[in-house]
Amino acid sequence: MASRSAHHLTGWAAGVIAAVLVAQAGAAGPWYIGSLAACLAGVAGGTAPDWLEIAWWSRSRRLWITHRSATHWGVGWIAALVLAYRSLGHAHLFAAPLFGFACGGLMHLVADWPNPLGVPWIFRRHSLNWWKSGRCDLLVVALAWAAACWVARPLLAAPIGQLAHGLRVLAH
Repeated sequence: MASRSAHHLTGWAAGVIAAVLVAQAGAAGPWYIGSLAACLAGVAGGTAPDWLEIAWWSRSRRLWITHRSATHWGVGWIAALVLAYRSLGHAHLFAAPLFGFACGGLMHLVADWPNPLGVPWIFRRHSLNWWKSGRCDLLVVALAWAAACWVARPLLAAPIGQLAHGLRVLAH
């Protein structure tokens, strides 16, 4: 498992990815509320596979299911992502936050995948077996943010292009 701070930071990257994709799908809504909701839900989703295992209804707050079992199941998170993405254009109130939450959950699984314990993608656990838990967190976070920047590049290119055009007009 990556560290808690690594899951938080990759959750923020997932939130940015979700916000950009919601905006590109035309589901951001007035004042970009949909994108904001997707971003914040992405942050929550980035840690969700771990906190969903905790029995919040009991005093002991112990795990109610085995770690990295149902809450880390890749098929469930992918299904939620696809369902939410397909609902984005239909003005469903919870589509954008669900999409962000699923993006964060998938980012969590990707961050956990390289260590020996792995994650259950389909029927059983699979591990890339690259490093032990908690190591290489900086690499995981950097890759998550590189993905966020790559997804956001079309959104950033338009204002930069408009600024460059404006500067050229002023120069002439």
